[in-house]
Parts: sequence; structure tokens; C-alpha cells
Amino acid sequence: MTLEKERIRRGFNRCALEYANTAVLAREIGKRLFDHFEFLKIQPARILDLGAGTGFAGNDLHRLFPKATLISLDVAHALLRANPWRPRPWWHFGSPDMRASICAEAEQIPLQSGSMGLVWSNLMLPWCSLDLVLNEVRRVLEPEGLFIFSSLGPDSLKELRSAFAQLADGHAHVHDFLDMHDIGDALVHAGFSDPVMDREDLKVTYPDLSALVQDLRRAGGSNALKQRQRGLMGRHRWNILTASYERLRQDGVLPATFEVVYGHAWKPAPRKTSDGRPIIEVRPA
Repeated sequence: MTLEKERIRRGFNRCALEYANTAVLAREIGKRLFDHFEFLKIQPARILDLGAGTGFAGNDLHRLFPKATLISLDVAHALLRANPWRPRPWWHFGSPDMRASICAEAEQIPLQSGSMGLVWSNLMLPWCSLDLVLNEVRRVLEPEGLFIFSSLGPDSLKELRSAFAQLADGHAHVHDFLDMHDIGDALVHAGFSDPVMDREDLKVTYPDLSALVQDLRRAGGSNALKQRQRGLMGRHRWNILTASYERLRQDGVLPATFEVVYGHAWKPAPRKTSDGRPIIEVRPA
């Protein structure tokens, strides 16, 4: 699956003004991801919100870690401008600012190696090269730092994918999402330790197909596949798509499945010094 990064950037910039109010699913998944901190003991001095969007995770991260500096990173500058956790203006008086915003790609994080105690990411991974992002996250994490994230699994939008298959046009219309086990394997390959993965299916209902498509677009979820069809769909093909999806209608609504993948993993402490000598941990008896 090859994505057009500039199209992704434009899509999220375009929806920035309404994203905070329309990204209901992202908010709900973020809340469920926060529940995982109940079982994790960590007190980071610096936190990176990777793919921060409009920053609705900022309040909860600040509540959990009030002494930590929060850095919000996103590829869409318009989303960052709508982020209430952006830095205060220079003339602001009061306590020292403990936040910063960076507009950058997650595959090339412009932060010092070993500088973050926690990297948080909610639903950003499907828009990136997983291997490149994991390598960068591991690089910027300090030893024994934590990466915690949510993503989408392959059953996400399976109803829409099935409906598009009826067009038989050879084009890719819905993103392929990685399986939970593939993400876990990628974490291990990138050098993370003790990965923990979990998944659940969330069902969202819509009055019609147009409402689903509009909801996806308002949340920045436009088709960014290089293999996508170019140009407008046309009324005839839209009618075929609609008729196919309508077969799934139950109790007056159309279902849309989102397979949500949750995970966390740690950056292990180094086993050797920079000059190759082994590090031996000595614990009191």
C-alpha cells in the first residue's frame, strides 16, 4: 500500500476547522487508550503526542503527567493551529511554558535521540510507513521509555470495502490496515521490548452511505492511495455502490465496522556502552 503524503496533508488541513467536533471516533478510541495507563507505571519528563491533530489528548496527558513537557507533532499545520495545547505567545506571563508544537513527518521526527520518556499516538500509524515510524519512535525515546498507540486493523470499513468490490474496476478504494500481529512483529523487529497488543471492534451506524463518506472526509479520511481512481465516480457507479451497501441495512441504519488495535512497548535499556563494553546491572541483595 503506497500513500500520497501531500494528499494526506491537504486532507487534514482542509478539515482542521471542524475536526475537533467531527472526529468523534478518534476521541472515543483515545479515551479507551488512556485506560491502558492504569496498568503502566511511568512518570515521563517529556511526552511526544505523535499525530496530535487538534490536540484533544493534551488535557488528559497533562492530567496524568502534570509535570511533563508536552510536544505536539503533526503533519498538518492547520490542525496544529487549532490545537489548544500549542505554545503560549512570548508575552504570556505566569508559569514556564511546558508545551511545544512541531509540524513535521512522523517518519522524520526532528527531536534529539533519547529525549522523550513517552510517545503517545492515537490513530496515526495507518497514514505512515510503519517501519520508518517505529524506528524514529525508538530513536527519540529514552532508555526504558514507553510507546503507546492505537491503530486500525484489517476489518475496518469491511462493509465499504465489500461494496466497492462490486464495481470490479480494479482500483483501490479503501486503505489496507495492518493486522495486530503484524504490528507486534514490527515492534520487535524495530528493537522494542515486551510489546502488548489488544483489539476490539467498534460499530458505528449511519442513516445512509453519503453520511458515512462525509464523516470520513470531515475526519481527514480521504482516499490517499496512489492506486486510487482519479476523477469523479459518476452517478451510475455511485448507484451501484449505494445499492450494494444498502443490503446491510438493519433497524433503519447502515453499519460501519472499525477494528481498533491498541498496543504499547518499551525501549530497552542498552546492554553495551558506546565503545562496546557490556553493561552489568548490579542490584542490592
